[in-house]
Amino acid sequence: MKTIALSDARSLPFWRRPITLLFLMAAAMPVAFSTWSALLNNFVIEAADFTGKDIGLLHSVREIPGFLAIGVIAILMFMREQVLGIVSLAMLGAATAVTAWFPSLGGILTITMLSSIGFHYYETVNQSLQLQWLPKERAPQMLGLITAAGSAATALAYVLIVMTWKSFDLSYNFVYLISGGFTALVAAFCFFAYPQFEAPHPQKKQLILRKRYWLYYALQFFAGARRQIFVVFAGFMMVELFGFKVHEITALYLINLGANMVFAPLMGQLVAKWGERRALLFEYAGLIIVFTLYGGIYFFHWGWIIASTLYVIDHIFFALALALKTYFQKIADPGDIAPTAAVAFTINHISAVFLPVLLGLLWVVSPAAVFMFAATIACGSFALAMLIPRHPSPGHETIFAARRAQPAE
Repeated sequence: MKTIALSDARSLPFWRRPITLLFLMAAAMPVAFSTWSALLNNFVIEAADFTGKDIGLLHSVREIPGFLAIGVIAILMFMREQVLGIVSLAMLGAATAVTAWFPSLGGILTITMLSSIGFHYYETVNQSLQLQWLPKERAPQMLGLITAAGSAATALAYVLIVMTWKSFDLSYNFVYLISGGFTALVAAFCFFAYPQFEAPHPQKKQLILRKRYWLYYALQFFAGARRQIFVVFAGFMMVELFGFKVHEITALYLINLGANMVFAPLMGQLVAKWGERRALLFEYAGLIIVFTLYGGIYFFHWGWIIASTLYVIDHIFFALALALKTYFQKIADPGDIAPTAAVAFTINHISAVFLPVLLGLLWVVSPAAVFMFAATIACGSFALAMLIPRHPSPGHETIFAARRAQPAE
């Protein structure tokens, strides 16, 4: 396979350039993953009689590969990042395609583990490639557009589910085969149609933990814990408490995607204008309010309209997570991006391995307590974001480092 320097990629046709490859993979991944997510709660309840305890176990198993994302560093010793990303994308698609073939607790856990390996290794490498291939001055805007592209592709899949699920009495097997198969085919196209792009800064192939990245690590840990509660329990609540059917929960996801298509590029511009500190503070303050109101649903018996509105607002706030990526891009040594992306992904998933199953047990006793716990975690994220300097850079990773760097009066 031909290798070409990143600086020479401008001579290629637009459809074969690195930025186009990033957009194409960003569009392919969520078709499989988001379709799997949209059908999951209904599928596991109907096929395997899942309870809150079972769904917590499933998501804990699903996050084990994320916790082991640090293994990407070892794989990169004999495989290029771009190739690993595409192979992982193909694995996600293939595993998603056969999900409905295993309608039991053991089968669902096994196939979920395989698809999760593909998803988490793809995400680890994809984040690294984005930060290496996108220029710093345009990264927030481009990341916003890439997010919007993924939302647009998923929206098309969701529109088809909403329009055809009930009308044509579709099966879980059919939808999983189509969505997963599409992602796998796109991965195959990406492998054969694109050259290998050589970034200007070779990436280190060993484990890297730097003291000066400590705030980034801490923010990743809290982000992983907070996100897991939303991913696992917010959608499950809509099915368990309000009885949402497949086409109804998919319609809610579709609204999320429409909001993402509109707001993700705006969020990218907001990060570029405000800076990472203000953007993340805004995100975390909003999430504190949203998670608190989630708990209020159980105390005050609010209906599905309020719950659905909170779900959409929650999703919009998560679009600001790109600010965490660009914060790291600004403070990192260029050669640290790939290994630190793997380390950060592992840190992000430390809590994801045990929180879903533990909170699944708490869910049986008090669903409201689960969401109040999430609000507490968001408070921790807010406090940490206060430590980000206004203009982060190497040597100025936190407000304390910035102060030390100032000359003495």
